[in-house]
Amino acid sequence: MKFRTLMVAAIVAMLPQFNAGAQVNLSAGSTSSQLSDLMIAIQFQHIKLWLAGKLGNWDLANYELRQIQASLRKATPPPSEDLRSSQTTEQLQALDRAIQQKDGAAFAKAYSDLTNGCNACHRASGYSSITIQVPVNSPFSDQLFADQIAQGRALARGTCGLCHIVSDASRETPAFRVPAPSFSEIASRPSFSANYLRELLTSNHRRVGPNQAMLKPKLVEYQIDAIVAFFETVQADQAR
Repeated sequence: MKFRTLMVAAIVAMLPQFNAGAQVNLSAGSTSSQLSDLMIAIQFQHIKLWLAGKLGNWDLANYELRQIQASLRKATPPPSEDLRSSQTTEQLQALDRAIQQKDGAAFAKAYSDLTNGCNACHRASGYSSITIQVPVNSPFSDQLFADQIAQGRALARGTCGLCHIVSDASRETPAFRVPAPSFSEIASRPSFSANYLRELLTSNHRRVGPNQAMLKPKLVEYQIDAIVAFFETVQADQAR
């Protein structure tokens, strides 16, 4: 019920923007239910924005902020000059700056300011019973909001970097000077897939490397998932 209440609040929170003098930027056949669907989409993006920023997944936070901006452009006319519109623009710009600077404290403040601004708008528009807040829990149990790629890169450097160049040959110096291929070289091999890497990381490695002596890194499943995710980005870069 709490999540349903949040969704309803999100829809009502946006309604003041669609006053009698505004031209909603939807097709002529659009209905109030279509507008509500758009508001629900914005609410999803709003929740995801917080979860991504809270966990320092700045690429995802940036994506969700752009999605919010795009959704608002679909539903509203060009920004008006009224005080509330200018304040909202400033709050979104503050969020953008915090994301670009990867500043967690500034992000939290800007997000809180935006939430408070929404509630102030409710009260000024006669919806004082509607109060929204910073999300407490994630309703998206099927999505990981932490930066899995960054985690995978760090894990790869810590476990594989003893022998392999993981991402930057100019900065990385493997501790053991063995003829181990770099991640970039491995990713360019047509025969080497993410599934093979996953199997390799869960094996004992006794048939891999010089003298078949590659060690088992003793990773748990979520760590293996992170390294595989990072490896897939290396493969994608190689394919471009």
